[in-house]
Amino acid sequence: QVQLVESGGGSVQAGGSLRLSCSASRFTSSNYYFVMGWFRQAPGKEREGVASISTWNSNTRYADSVEDRFTISHDNKNITYLQMNSLKPEDTAMYYCAAFRSTGLPVLDANRYNSWGQGTQVTVSS
Repeated sequence: QVQLVESGGGSVQAGGSLRLSCSASRFTSSNYYFVMGWFRQAPGKEREGVASISTWNSNTRYADSVEDRFTISHDNKNITYLQMNSLKPEDTAMYYCAAFRSTGLPVLDANRYNSWGQGTQVTVSS
């Protein structure tokens, strides 16, 4: 498992942008590759997979609800980003970063992930 810390949440008006960051520590070897994911959960709703990226080959996968608005990326400093553009009030949620060790495909199934951050709140007003 790795330790994950999210940052970058906040309040923004509809149509605005935010960039979330997820810093991963305790990567014990540069030979390890992970699938990283961003999930969100709004009050009274189920957790939803938003975006995922393979640090092995940078393949990505997105939920239909954020396709063409959100972009997930990963840098060589073990930071995973979620660029969120054209934000909508329905994007309001607590956003979580997650990871599991794999060289496989990115996935939006939360059950595959075994490391989670504490979350960062995103609020979009109309």
